[in-house]
Parts: sequence; C-alpha cells; structure tokens
Amino acid sequence: MPSPRTIELVKATVPALQAHGLALTTHFYDRLFSNEPELKNIFNLGNQAGGQQQQALALAVLAYAQNIENPSALAPVASRIAHKHASIGIRPDHYPIVGRHLLASIREVLGEAATDEIIAAWAEAYGELADVLIAAETELYRASAAAPGGWSGWREFVVDRKVRESELITSFYLRPADGGALPPFVPGQFISIVLYIPELGVEQIRQYSLSEAPNNSYFRISVKREGQDPAGAVSNRLHDAVAVGETLAVAAVRGLLPARGA
Repeated sequence: MPSPRTIELVKATVPALQAHGLALTTHFYDRLFSNEPELKNIFNLGNQAGGQQQQALALAVLAYAQNIENPSALAPVASRIAHKHASIGIRPDHYPIVGRHLLASIREVLGEAATDEIIAAWAEAYGELADVLIAAETELYRASAAAPGGWSGWREFVVDRKVRESELITSFYLRPADGGALPPFVPGQFISIVLYIPELGVEQIRQYSLSEAPNNSYFRISVKREGQDPAGAVSNRLHDAVAVGETLAVAAVRGLLPARGA
C-alpha cells in the first residue's frame, strides 16, 4: 500500500487527470514509441491508430488514482490487465521503461502542476502497481508452464487446416509443431498469435478466442477479416498470406476462468 502522503497527492491529481487524461496518454504513447520503437512489436498499432488504447489507458490511470487506497476495487481490473499483459509477453523489465516515460509525460503535459512531490508520489504509486501486476503475471506464466501440455512464452504451431466458413470468417486448425500435448481450456479463453507485417515493418500480436471444444491435438480459431491496416493487419495476413503447412508463434491460453458456481 502506498504511503498516506502518496495517496493524498495522487488523489489530488484526479481533477487534472479528468481534464487532461487523454492528452497525457496520447503524449505518453508518442514518447514511448519515439524512444523505444521496438515496443511497437508488442502494442496493437490498430488500437493506437483508432485511439482506443490511449482512451483505455486514460481511464485506467484515472480509476487507479480514484481508488488508490482501495485495492479490492482495483483487483478485477488488475487481473484483466495481467491476463492481457501475459498474452502479449510483458515481462518485469518492461515496467521500468514504461514507468520512466509515464512519469516524464505527467511532468511534460501537466507542467507546473506536476511538482517534484507529485512526481515522486506517482513514482511510488506506479512502483506499487507494477509490483502487483508483475506478481500476477509471473504466476500466470508459472501456471501455464506447469499445466499438462502447457508452456510459457511462444510455441510454434503448424497450420494443419484452413477452412473458409463465410466470406469474412476463416477457421484455422493449429497443431503443435513439437507434436506435444495441449492444455485444457474453457469457453471464452483465447490464444495470441504474432505475425510479422511487412507493410508496417513490425510484428503484431492479436488475440483470438478458441472456437472448438478442448482436445489434445489442435486448437481452432475462427478469424474475421477486419478492415485495412493497421486495424486489420493480422486478420488480413492470416486470410491472404498464411497457408496450410506454415508455422505460427502462439502464446499460451489466457482469459479469466468463470467463477465457481457460475
């Protein structure tokens, strides 16, 4: 838990975040990608282009500031963030990089209102949140690797079949290239796929729900063709350029499990 003074100072920035949150997160991403271009391989550039990622981060930062003294209110959001982070391969060494650019963005966007004391308070608060997320993500990686048929990181899968379901939707049957087993999953869970997108010059990661009941041989995903780049970069490449017999890098199954009794 952050110190009482840190809680007081962070909550004092809520009006500024309500007024300037989107400007702050837009500046943050511009700054991050200008200084750390390799991170474009992790972040969804389609969501960047459409503004969804900036808006989502602005709302998350505001919610954190409003509820900083109430961890239980933040727990469900933190859990969803951890699953998303684990699905794209976020690791502990990413957090100091992001934190450095976030703090710099707060100072640069809020100007004189971002005093040294305010920046120090946000640094402490960010460190506390990073520790929570790192612990949750570490446990997700550990559990994935320990599960029967599970793994951590990226695993190669072969496109075994490619079935056109409709004009817009194609299903891909993916078998582990190593011939190994697959973990169980439940409806609503998903896998991530990473593809290099030549026209963007970067890799992009997308999540796709598993669209067939668990079995020990293959995953099936049913991919809807989206719009043009960058929003539809991965789906269009899957439809048009990925053939049967090719290999894809796939992350372990993610997504919150349903509550017991639900």
